[in-house]
This record gives sequence, C-alpha cells and structure tokens, in this order.
Amino acid sequence: MVQQTCKPKTFRITTLGCKVNQFESACLVQDLTARGWQPADPGQSADLHIVNTCAVTGRASMQSRQAVRRATRRDPEARIVATGCYAQTRPQDLQKIGGLQAIVGHAGKFNLAHTADAFLSPQSPLPTVSGTEGVDARPFAHPTLKHFNRRTRPFLKIQDGCNAFCTYCIVPYARGRSCSMPPDKVLSSLQSYADAGYHEVVLSGIHLGAYGLDLNPPTTLPDLLRRIAHEARVARVRLSSIEPHELTPGMLDLVADGTRFCAHVHIPLQSGDDGILERMRRPYDRRFFQSLVHDIHRRMPHAAIGVDVLVGFPGESPAAFENTRALIEALPVSYLHVFPFSARPGTAAYHFADHIDAAEIKARCSEMRKLGLRKRMALYQSILGRSVEILVEQERDARTGFLKGLTSNYVPVLVDGPDKLKNRLVRVAAQTLIGQRAVAGRLDSPTGGLHPLD
Repeated sequence: MVQQTCKPKTFRITTLGCKVNQFESACLVQDLTARGWQPADPGQSADLHIVNTCAVTGRASMQSRQAVRRATRRDPEARIVATGCYAQTRPQDLQKIGGLQAIVGHAGKFNLAHTADAFLSPQSPLPTVSGTEGVDARPFAHPTLKHFNRRTRPFLKIQDGCNAFCTYCIVPYARGRSCSMPPDKVLSSLQSYADAGYHEVVLSGIHLGAYGLDLNPPTTLPDLLRRIAHEARVARVRLSSIEPHELTPGMLDLVADGTRFCAHVHIPLQSGDDGILERMRRPYDRRFFQSLVHDIHRRMPHAAIGVDVLVGFPGESPAAFENTRALIEALPVSYLHVFPFSARPGTAAYHFADHIDAAEIKARCSEMRKLGLRKRMALYQSILGRSVEILVEQERDARTGFLKGLTSNYVPVLVDGPDKLKNRLVRVAAQTLIGQRAVAGRLDSPTGGLHPLD
C-alpha cells in the first residue's frame, strides 16, 4: 500500500510600512513555520497570503489597498488576510475589496499563526473583522526572533504605541498607548540575535523615546542603552527615530563613545516654522532643534543625522515653508525623509480648513528632496579617502555584482570580494562615488580585515 503524503501548507506575507511592521511580519513567518507552514516559492501559489498594512499617510493607505488587490490576483486560490495599521483603522474600506477573507487588527495579529488553519476552510461571503477593538488594552507582544529572513541587520521592536497625539498623526489611533519590552527581555533578544550570528541590530519602536515609562518599575531608554553598552554581545546597535526633546546628552554620550552604538541618529523635525510646530502639537521649537543638531555634530563630526520633514501642513504659508527649507539648508544634517501632508480621518488636522493645494505640496516636496540629495551626497563624500568599517550584506549589488555593506554612519559601500565576507564586519578604504547611490571601496587587506568577532 502506497502511503499518501499531505501537501505542505504554504503562505506568503506582503509587508508595507515601518521597521515595526517588518519585525512583526518576521515574527509571523517564524510562528507559521514552527506550526508546519512553508513559505511559498516565488512562482508558486500560496494557500494563505497575509498583507501587513500601513496607514501612516494617504499614500500608504492606498498602497495597502493595492497590495490586497494584488494578493487576490497573485494567489487567486489563497485565503487573503489583511492585518496591520490600515486594517486597524479602516476595516470598512478593506471590506469593500473582493476576495478578502479576514481583517485582523493589532490585538489579533500575533494569533494569526495559531488560527491560520481555520483560514483554509471555505471562504465566508463577507470578510470577518476581528481584533480591531481595544487596541489600548493589549499587552506588549515580544516574541524572540532567531532569524530575520534574509536581512543582515535585523530589527528588534522594543516599544509600541504612542501617547503624543500630534494633530496630523493616525498612529496613536492605530497602535494605542505606549508599551515596552522589559529590559531583561531586550537583552536576551539581543543575545539570541548574537547567537544566531548577527553583528548589528536596529532597535525599533513607534515612539522609541517613551521606552520604559509604562513598565513597573518604570525605566527609561537611556537606562536601557547603558545596560546594552555594558552587557550586550552584538557588535553594533543602531537606533531608529528618536524625538528631538528625548535625545538626551547621556544618550549622545553613549553614541559618541563609538564602541557599541552606530554613529547615526534620526530625529523628526517635521517643520522648521514655530507656528506650524505649535499647530502640529510638537513639543519643541526651531531654536531647540537647531541647537540639538549642532550639538550632535560637535560631538560626532562624522555621524549621520537623518531628519523627517512633513511638507504642506495646513496653514503652511510660503514663508513658513521657507523657514523649514532655510533651517535644514543651514544645518549639518545628512539626509531627509520628506513626506507630503495627507489628511488622516480621525486626526485633529483632518478638520483644519486651510489645506494647501496638492500641486503646491508636490512642488515643495520636490524642492526638499533635492536639498536632501545634496545633503546625502555630502555625507557620502565625507568618507572618501578614509578607512571605514562596513557590515557586508547577504545579497550582492544587482548592478555591479560587488559585495555591498553599510558603515556605522549609514553610508552604503560597494567592494569587490569573496562570498565568505558576507555578514562580516570588514574594513575598507572608501575611494570614489558610484553616482548618487553608494561609495566604491577597496578591502584594506587580502583577508578583508575581518572583525575580531570573526
């Protein structure tokens, strides 16, 4: 008698949005795999397709809807499930999309792997909505990841949610109030990454500077970073975005020390006009931001300083926009993330009457992105002629076939070398620019200058 083998259950996950979403998708991959599911091959139709959505901007919401529609076309026989911030805030919009079986909010996201088998039952006539209520009541979800897909620099979500309620931002409504991973769990998660062979971890959160304030007993992000500096074994730790007023001198001292933390800070400005900042409900002014950036640059002349800018906020006059542009032009920042304002239903700014014309917002964004490119090129040029350490990624550069890596201060470097250097910290001599996308380097030694950890 021939024994029949069951066809393995397959899944595919499409992820939009921030580092936190990417971390949470990696957790879903790990949980599904542990329960016997297998990732679908690129040319294979999946049994289950999860779309992890984003709602931070109008464009992200549109892309989330498009991703769900693409999923139904790519995997016509699959059960399609939408989760994430757009599923949390606008489930009624997703219900209008045909072929979608379930809409799962953040409260149910990490139960998806446990309930995945149920999605293989016959599809219900209308999408099932679950887990979109009570987002503030959920505890912090902190699964331990051992592998992060093909990434060389995995993310670690140590904080979720936000209490700030800036007038333009939907995220507090999507993610709920701030909650944090306990410090011991952070250290053990970093240890797990180190044991798995990772050399850099990116600490991520929705409002990273609020880390620890909700814990019992409460703690702070600087306290956590001091423990990481003394106890963690992972070679490099990179911080994701931190609010300007929460980037303390003590934190800057730790980053400037250079032994554990990457020479890279990302601080959201949003606007360089005091009137707009007040209307956004941002707790600082342009003078404070200006002083902070100069202090960072004084302490760490080679550090990358990234800045978020929100263009076209209601009431942003030409003079207010010029205040922003001129402030950034004068500051030693390294790159910009430029976002056009889009009114998010449910936020205070959605009801503001003095919205800016869409064509004007587009023109202002273009001007800011050109300025950001000039800043980025200045950062790339600043490492030319220097010996720098890069973490070599798993994937080679598609255009040149060279190895590609990232410096501590966030400069992409391409270098000719063998595969054995992948996922290694090596030293290279930075030589020339490769257009606007990277720096070309040369290995400092025939062995690649392997880091002592290797």
